[in-house]
Amino acid sequence: MKFTKQDLLTLLIGLFLFASCKNPDGVGLDVDPNTAITGTLVVSPVTTQLVEETAANTSGLNRYPLGYMTDPVFGKTEAGIAMTVYPVSSSYDFGTSPQLDSAVLVLKFDESSTATKFYGDTTNSKYSIDVYQLANKVTSYKSSDVQAINNTLLGNFTGRLAPNTKTKVYDIVAGKVDTLKTVPAQIRIPLNKAFIQNAILNQGTAGTATDTKFIESFKGLYAQVNKSSSTGVGGIAFFNFSGTDSYLQLVWKKTNTSNGVDTATVNFPIGKLVSNGTSSAITGVAANIKHDYSGTEIQKQIVVPVPTDPAQQYSVTYLQGLAGVKTKLKFPELTNFISTYGKAVINKAELVVEIGETAPAYPFNAAQRLSLYRWDIAQQPANIPDYTTFSSSTSGGAALFGGYFDSLKKRYIFIITSYVQSLIDKNMEDYGTFLAPTSYTDFQIAPSATSAERSVIGAGSTTASKIKLNIYYTKIN
Repeated sequence: MKFTKQDLLTLLIGLFLFASCKNPDGVGLDVDPNTAITGTLVVSPVTTQLVEETAANTSGLNRYPLGYMTDPVFGKTEAGIAMTVYPVSSSYDFGTSPQLDSAVLVLKFDESSTATKFYGDTTNSKYSIDVYQLANKVTSYKSSDVQAINNTLLGNFTGRLAPNTKTKVYDIVAGKVDTLKTVPAQIRIPLNKAFIQNAILNQGTAGTATDTKFIESFKGLYAQVNKSSSTGVGGIAFFNFSGTDSYLQLVWKKTNTSNGVDTATVNFPIGKLVSNGTSSAITGVAANIKHDYSGTEIQKQIVVPVPTDPAQQYSVTYLQGLAGVKTKLKFPELTNFISTYGKAVINKAELVVEIGETAPAYPFNAAQRLSLYRWDIAQQPANIPDYTTFSSSTSGGAALFGGYFDSLKKRYIFIITSYVQSLIDKNMEDYGTFLAPTSYTDFQIAPSATSAERSVIGAGSTTASKIKLNIYYTKIN
């Protein structure tokens, strides 16, 4: 039989591929023939440990959480918002003998095109949102910080939330007929007229002379869910303060020398957009977040700060946004990889994270995106080398790093080739590697306060949906 060079090459490649899979766990992986990675496949074990997140920094967020929900797996979560109200301009003049008609706190739902503006139940849950005056101006921004409030209720909204439904309101124009206009999805909370009349209008131009003077006097507002008056499993809504659609709206009557009495309106902004030269962020708004895991499996697994039994492995582990819980990963086989398999070049390494429960469903769907990061020597969050490489290579390159939920296969995949190579070659020390939820549009390695999503993922060594580290390598001399 006569072989051509092409025939011999095909035969050698075929033999190489048949010999490459050493672990049956790797059989059945979906591989695109056009992008197949050749080499020996090792499915390396991954151990997990559930830990509680540290508090998140809620200063300068692109959206803020507000709500209360009861999750049968993750327990109870609540989030309130402390809001600094600013005068619309210095020495704002309400005119002669102004009399307040209405004061409304307007909170606009976040409209990021792909981010979840609401997590939880909008169909069967009724929400009761209370508004109070802050006892002190906003100076602390950790999610665990409790903002002191005055106990007098200033306003309440009760009803179902409609984060995807635009609202119609009257546009009040001085000296003209009011007109109906359509505005973005929002909630409108009427506030106590007597309080606003005395706290703002009666102060005159002296009260709004400067931002500092007004804030020292007015302090700000605090919104939180009234748990006893709300029904259903609830949820967490996200609101945006970066534009002009969240504000304190004042409508009043003032004396007009030509027409007698006229109706006027003004919007006092919430928070202030501050630029540092390279970027801009909202200041003066903070979120207060609380989690209660009492009676849940999570409470049994949380380790603070040192595990009593680090070898203990469970069949599932948990990930929760709003600075909830994250999972620490360990790769025990990588320490002695060279002595076990020989010196190698890693062609590709992928971390496969599968859902560890039956298909998650409304209202508590699986997190749309996870972050994967490491600790540096000072135990501070740092990016995985692969994320840095992908995100700096091309526009949208960070997506190649992975972490997005595959709703058909119920899993997440990360490409961590450089990281695994560095750990094997001992060019990098594994001080801790972590999985946590992150905003769909904003990859974060710090505790997230902009995503309320959660996931239950497979763990342990005996479950079919365990976390797997697939390593394709070529042995070298």
